[in-house]
Amino acid sequence: MDVSSLIELKANPNIPELAPGDTVRVSSRIIEGEKGRTQVFEGVVIKVRQGQASASFTVRRVAYGIGIERTFPLHSPLVEKVELVRRGKVRRASLYYLRGLSVRASRLKERREKEKEAAEE
Repeated sequence: MDVSSLIELKANPNIPELAPGDTVRVSSRIIEGEKGRTQVFEGVVIKVRQGQASASFTVRRVAYGIGIERTFPLHSPLVEKVELVRRGKVRRASLYYLRGLSVRASRLKERREKEKEAAEE
């Protein structure tokens, strides 16, 4: 018997459908002692890991010339909100190659949505 089958996971309704290359703004709850606050982390999704209990996504940003990556569990109640800033046009499932690029070279093109194309016509 698998332990994950005993625990019923509920998907966090505040997390939209994510894909690698998307720029997101993640609001997560940070608990320090008895106090709690909300911290916002904005960056590019470089990896989305599927699965039941272990589903997660990794966000990368560069602050003061240093690359920072944070991994957020999809089913965590500490992830308060995920805002989709823009969709990136990529052809890979994992964007680890962004680690070796400069900030300017790592900018991704924006993916055009079908709704935008229909509105333009």
